[in-house]
Amino acid sequence: MSIEPLLQGYRRFRSGRFPAAQKLYRELEARGQSPKVMFIACCDSRVDPATIFDTSPGELFVLRNIANLVPPDSPIARLQATAAALEFAVLYLNVEHIVIMGHAQCGGAKVLLGDYEEHWLSSGYLGSWMSIATPARERLMRSSCPPGERQQQIEYQIVRLGLENLLTYQWIRERVEAGALEIHGCHFGIANGVLTLFDGKTGEFNAVPLEKS
Repeated sequence: MSIEPLLQGYRRFRSGRFPAAQKLYRELEARGQSPKVMFIACCDSRVDPATIFDTSPGELFVLRNIANLVPPDSPIARLQATAAALEFAVLYLNVEHIVIMGHAQCGGAKVLLGDYEEHWLSSGYLGSWMSIATPARERLMRSSCPPGERQQQIEYQIVRLGLENLLTYQWIRERVEAGALEIHGCHFGIANGVLTLFDGKTGEFNAVPLEKS
């Protein structure tokens, strides 16, 4: 595959979207970024938060990694890009919301379920990274979830675990307790476009209505 389609896309951007938003880009360069929302999303090419939430440049601070994982705070976490991005977003950008977004048919979740070659779980970078989500897999396996629902349920469990792990960072927990920061979980259905939000009171994911009530 040639990169020419990408260059053509750049040219369309420069001739269309960029001129229309050039004032905004100039302002963002001059005053810097001040997003109010941080997204932790998967690297999956099908789930871009800026596209799904129809946002403009400067509105979202986005971190993407395999399976939208959040490692718990630990000495090892200090060497991970996820923890560094969280620190920057919370302590320097002062974001007011952190959203963890899972999605349908997540490849990392498939690794946890053993749907890929077994060596992914025992060796290599991917297996080591996905070990962060081992508690999510253990919870699923202890449940009575039917086999046909395991893919979606492990995706939900990963989001739930990520929300718990966010609170292991003292500076996140303190801001949440003070009401200065809110954390959220959601899940996006690629084929149907349905977005579900995690309800912290019930522990369930509920579909977002298309019309605001």
